[in-house]
Amino acid sequence: MKHRKQRTYDRLTHPLVRDSRAEPFRSASWDEALERAAAGFRAARGAFGMFSCARATNEMNYVAQKFARVVMGTHNVDSCNRTCHAPSVAGLSAAFGSGGGTSSYREVEETDLIVMWGSNARFAHPIFFQHVLRGVRGGARLFAVDPRRTSTAAWADSWLGLNVGTDIPLAHALGREIIHAGLCDEAFIARATTGFDAYRELVEPWTPTAAEKVTGVPAAAIRDLAHAYARAERAQLCWTLGVTEHHNGTDNVRALINLALLTGHVGRYGAGLQPLRGQNNVQGGGDMGAIPDRLPGFQDVRDPAVRHKFEQAWGAELAPRHGLNLTGMFEAMESRELRAVYCVGENPAQSEADAEQAVRRLRRLDFLVVQDIFLTRTAELADVVLPATAAWCETDGTTTNSERRVQRVRKALRPPGDAREDIDILCALAARLGHEWKYAGAEAVWDELRDLSPDHHGMTYPRLEEHQGLQWPCPDERDTGPGYLHGRLWDPDPARRGPPAPFGLVRHDPPVDLTDEDFPLRLTTGRRLDSYNTGVQSGSFASPLRRGEYVELCPEDAASYGVATGDLVRVVSRRGAVEAPVWIDTGLRPGLAFMTMHFPDEVDTNRLTIEANCPIAGTAEFKASAIRIETAVAAGAASAGRS
Repeated sequence: MKHRKQRTYDRLTHPLVRDSRAEPFRSASWDEALERAAAGFRAARGAFGMFSCARATNEMNYVAQKFARVVMGTHNVDSCNRTCHAPSVAGLSAAFGSGGGTSSYREVEETDLIVMWGSNARFAHPIFFQHVLRGVRGGARLFAVDPRRTSTAAWADSWLGLNVGTDIPLAHALGREIIHAGLCDEAFIARATTGFDAYRELVEPWTPTAAEKVTGVPAAAIRDLAHAYARAERAQLCWTLGVTEHHNGTDNVRALINLALLTGHVGRYGAGLQPLRGQNNVQGGGDMGAIPDRLPGFQDVRDPAVRHKFEQAWGAELAPRHGLNLTGMFEAMESRELRAVYCVGENPAQSEADAEQAVRRLRRLDFLVVQDIFLTRTAELADVVLPATAAWCETDGTTTNSERRVQRVRKALRPPGDAREDIDILCALAARLGHEWKYAGAEAVWDELRDLSPDHHGMTYPRLEEHQGLQWPCPDERDTGPGYLHGRLWDPDPARRGPPAPFGLVRHDPPVDLTDEDFPLRLTTGRRLDSYNTGVQSGSFASPLRRGEYVELCPEDAASYGVATGDLVRVVSRRGAVEAPVWIDTGLRPGLAFMTMHFPDEVDTNRLTIEANCPIAGTAEFKASAIRIETAVAAGAASAGRS
């Protein structure tokens, strides 16, 4: 296996088609490319799926999910939200009926305690981390819960270095300690929650000492965090993929939510639960209905009144059942129940767990259309490639960030060559399939969405401009949107308080891919500051920060293998193998290795990861694969420079 260099990508400027899978792409006119795409989709009606884009605008995602549901008659539509934060949406929805983070960024600056759980926000969410630092400089205590001693942990008052996949035991131990110390908010629990007695019984075995044996976190550190979190007047609990990218990701999220319910740290200014989104519009893609179980505004497709409203507006009958999520669609490719896919702005050939299997399944499709700005590895597998616009500078619209703030995006540049805006492409395809959608522009799409989504009804473009963005829910044009959610839980009037939030009765379930003598190391994955996703965008320009992909090992493990920084080794899992240079990282503990997915053309890390996924959310266990390191291939194979 030869060590490859990361490729660079040129912008797509013309449609591409191929006359057979055995032949190379050739340039085509838009008429030919659109007609071929329409014909392929027409032939696959009833066996169609769509991947929408979490980097594109709300308006594009709205039209994309409408295309799947109205034109193709299916709820099989999803986005990379499935890869990262679907467990957050599922967990928050189960507890509160709404899948958004409960707090605003400003509250992190004005809180008393911040817990960063499974999140190296300093690298993965640098803008949000500036708010964290303002909070720390204002006196807030910061706790970092992460298997690695990350650059975020370096700023923390305390680092709780837990073993990968032991989030639930740690959360349960914190909850038990809070209960036994008499620090839970009994009035809030009685008024605003259900299931406390069952929860108390569930966590009772998880003493700090018992949890230490499973999590690796010292019992004293568990007690310190439990007391600090419960005693704080206001506390923010933030998490990212270290919590969600597990086969039990939704259960992990529920375990964290339990801590907020136990202490009343939700529904008040400065106290809340914040899942940090990794791309500019992951929140918005779900808000717009680019998910298989919810229509725009998180309205359930199984609700007859909701379906009737959308059927009247769209002039089409909607199926009364959920569609397939991204994970389910890949499984349906295997069984041939899904034969055609329309992929807009996503690169699942490189972002899916067990990447070799993902590519094999994509090849099984009868027809694949990719709409993107670069010829990604997924696009290389397609029958038709449609050149689109870069959402952040070549189109108009809106995006929604982690604090549910909808903000305007404005067109600054013309797209290169014959590239077209995503909405125009979708509408042109819809017309060829019998649906004439006449949108004057992005604002017309947004106004249609506002009519159908109560959470967005008051957000006109002029108001978004005036207020420099608004947070949902914003039900009327006099509303500026709440900074935080679920204040109703504190209302003394039961009628106004609404349904109580249930404690999640979740149990510890270790990682699926067990370590043993053949695969003794635990591989966890994550992001770096200098790169982005599968490297298609960030890998296409020179950067003095970028050092390429490495397999990071602690000094003790490196010594046991007899390797040094720069040595090229073979990294093997039960699914595949890659070659990668070594980097020695003192922030890792023995038995733990770290890699990213930023350089798949150089080192395809997702050939190693396991597809085992959360049964509720469908998110794969990217964070817990078992690997081994084989004998060094070459010494000094990579530069020792580090970002």
